[in-house]
Amino acid sequence: MKDKITDIPLHDIKPLLEIEDYSFYYFLGVSFLVLLLACGIIYFIYKYIKNKNRFNLKKEHLKLLNSINFSDAKKAAYEITLYGSSFKNDTKEHKEMYDKLVSKLEKYKYKKEVDPIDEETLEYFKIYKGMCNV
Repeated sequence: MKDKITDIPLHDIKPLLEIEDYSFYYFLGVSFLVLLLACGIIYFIYKYIKNKNRFNLKKEHLKLLNSINFSDAKKAAYEITLYGSSFKNDTKEHKEMYDKLVSKLEKYKYKKEVDPIDEETLEYFKIYKGMCNV
């Protein structure tokens, strides 16, 4: 009986076949998409924080214009000219008003001793300051 079992021909058993496995490529693709999404999120967070803390030159110059001390007329004239120039190119009216204000301030600049700033010039300055928007 033992001979009969070992003599059976085994024709239906086939050799092992290699199966294509794409799971590694799927893993790489998903990993790349997750990495790309994470980089995008980090970029937008960076841009948000950067824009939130952005230095606004016009805003700072408007604060400085509001805090000018007119006790020293010469220094005040230079400060008005410097800080007011930030707003002169906003509109045509700003440019014209700035030019008028600078021409009024000329007599307070290039001298060693100057008189206090007159009321007309101060009114021009108040009007120009009121025109300035941030």
